[in-house]
Amino acid sequence: MIPKPTKDRFILHSDLNCFFASVATVLEPRYRGLPIAVCGDSEQRHGIVLAKSEAAKKMGVKTGMVTWQAKQLCPDLISVPPEYEAYEKFSRLTRCIYARYTDYIEAFGIDECWLDISNIANNITSATEIANEIRNAVREELGLTVSIGVSFNKTFAKLGSDIKKPDAVTAIPYESFKEIVWPLPVESMLGVGRSTQQKLSTFGVHTIGELAAIPLDLLEYKFGKIGTGLWLCANGLDTSPVVQKDFLYPIKSVGHGSTVAKDLTSNQQVWHLMLALSQEIGAKLRKHEKLARGIAVDIKTNDFVHFSWQTQLSAPTDNTQTIAYEAYQLFLERYRWQTPIRSVTVRAINLTEADTPTQLDVFTDSSQRVREEKLGRVIDGLRDKYGDGIIRNAVLLENMYPDDEQ
Repeated sequence: MIPKPTKDRFILHSDLNCFFASVATVLEPRYRGLPIAVCGDSEQRHGIVLAKSEAAKKMGVKTGMVTWQAKQLCPDLISVPPEYEAYEKFSRLTRCIYARYTDYIEAFGIDECWLDISNIANNITSATEIANEIRNAVREELGLTVSIGVSFNKTFAKLGSDIKKPDAVTAIPYESFKEIVWPLPVESMLGVGRSTQQKLSTFGVHTIGELAAIPLDLLEYKFGKIGTGLWLCANGLDTSPVVQKDFLYPIKSVGHGSTVAKDLTSNQQVWHLMLALSQEIGAKLRKHEKLARGIAVDIKTNDFVHFSWQTQLSAPTDNTQTIAYEAYQLFLERYRWQTPIRSVTVRAINLTEADTPTQLDVFTDSSQRVREEKLGRVIDGLRDKYGDGIIRNAVLLENMYPDDEQ
C-alpha cells in the first residue's frame, strides 16, 4: 500500500562542510583560506585525499585522489595528517548544539545528521529559522560551517543540504517540492549510486521527476524493493523516522580489514593477517554477545581489483581461531595467485544472539566448544586490562616478510 505523505513533519539534514579540512583550520588558523588536503600516510599505502578545503576543491582536488595527483593539480596544496580524535570531539560538540533543539538526532556518518524538529516548528518558515539558528551557533561556537536542508522528509532534507554549499540553508516545502526536486539529476537523490543511475538511464530516466513518473510496477519488476523505495522517495513519500540520539542499530556484521605496507605474496602471509584480524572480530562478537553463522572475505590486489566471497558455517561461533580458519579456507578455495594483495578484510556475517539454541552435529565436541568459549573470554579480559599485545598466537610473533630480515 502506498503511504500518505507526512507533510506536517519538519526534518533537517545538517552537513558539516569539508569537515576534516575545516577542523584542521580550527586547530591551525594559519591554514584558513588556503588549499589544504587531509591525506593518509603515503608510507603506509594510504596516500589518498580524505578531505579537502574549498580552496583546494576549486583547484580540482577531489576526495579519493592519490596525493601526488592532487599536488599536480594544486602545486601549493598543503597536506596535513588526519586527526581522528579531534574529528570525534567536534562531531560530539556539534551534536550537543543539535540537542538544544531536539532529542531526535540520527547520525549519517561523523559529519552529517538528521534532526526532527516537528515538536518546535509550526511551519516551514519557523523550521528554516531554527536551521539558521543552528548554522550560526555552529559557526560562532566551533568555527565550523554547515549546510542544512529543511523539508518534510529525510530524503528531501538531505537533498536540500547538498543544493547549496557552504554555510547555507535550503528549504524544500511540501507545496513546491516538485518544482525544486524533480528537475534535479536522478543521481543527486539519496540511494541512487553510480550503478543504479546507469541502469535507470537505460529506461531514459535522467531526472528525479522522470523517476517519479515511471510506473511503480515496472520499477518493482526491474529493481525489487530498491525500486519501490526509490519511487516512493522521488514522489515525496519517504516516511522513515528520525531515530532518537541514543538509539542503537542492530549489529548485522562485524568486520576488520587492513591495507598492508608491503604487498602480500604468499598464503602464509595471508594467514598471518587473517588471524590477526580475527582476534578483534572474535572479541567484538563476544562483547556484543553475538555469534556468526557465516564468514565473508574481501581481497583487493595491488592493481585495485576487488574480490569478495562468503560462506556459511556448520555451527554459529565467536571463536577467533574458527573465524580465521574458515576465512583462510575460503581464500584458498577462491583466490588464484596472479597478482600480489594489498588489502584483506574479514567479516563475521549472519549474526545471531549468543544464547540462541544451536543444533550441533554428532562430530562436534561440545566440551571443547565450551573450553574455547571460556578461553576467548579470559583472553578478552587480559587484553582489556593490559593491552592487545599482552597475549597473542605464537605464529603472529613471526615476521610476515622473512626476506626482509637482516
